[in-house]
Amino acid sequence: MDVPQFEVFTKKLVPLGKQPYVTIQRRGVFGFNLPAFMLLGSPTAVELMYDRRARIIGIRGVDETVEHAYAIRPNGGANSRATTYLVSGQAFTKYYRIDTSVSRRWPVTMADDVLCVDLNGHSTEVIGARSADRGGVASSGAAPQDDENAEPVDLPTDSAGFPTGARPEG
Repeated sequence: MDVPQFEVFTKKLVPLGKQPYVTIQRRGVFGFNLPAFMLLGSPTAVELMYDRRARIIGIRGVDETVEHAYAIRPNGGANSRATTYLVSGQAFTKYYRIDTSVSRRWPVTMADDVLCVDLNGHSTEVIGARSADRGGVASSGAAPQDDENAEPVDLPTDSAGFPTGARPEG
């Protein structure tokens, strides 16, 4: 009798469901899944904050008229039934020297009205469908996630760093 070739089941291979998370994609684009977006109060804009000592990113929904506000856009355009929302945070990640060499997903927590991303906490490298088609493999050695919520690793951006087609009008 042949010995079975078992593979270890890890929770990383399970679709993410209702766990709120934020993904920081290559080039600094922030991706919020629907539960994270709803925790923020479904805003049209956010402010980005950073605690250098603790290495925690803070994100808070604000009015879009706030001078330092970042527009938050549904992935797929304004008329889509989005499950992911995007913020162009390239200048933020560059200023604070936050590593964006690979896309990483973090579970988030709330502190009052601030969504917190603990960069010291557990994260998962994200291999999106496009990257997986090119043979991408997560650094953990796991197979690419076949997850409908996975964001593409290389989201095309325009010269201002906005995802293509998501630049604010005006």
